[in-house]
Amino acid sequence: MISALELRHIIESGLLPRSCTCSVNPKGSLLVKMIEPSSGRVELFVPSVLASDLTSSRAISNLIGKLRIEMAARQKICA
Repeated sequence: MISALELRHIIESGLLPRSCTCSVNPKGSLLVKMIEPSSGRVELFVPSVLASDLTSSRAISNLIGKLRIEMAARQKICA
């Protein structure tokens, strides 16, 4: 299994250039928060991604892809 620290790094790096913070709670779920750098406003908040589901590079890549799609959809709605 991938360590929580490594998982955070992979997800946060995969969402660059957006500002993203990822934290792991004691029960093993991730909290992903994407922040608009210029305003500090939270653009996307995902409170319960199960770290136990992210056991392969494909699973992590799929999560990052879904987060990017969600951000793109939100930007189109706001535009």
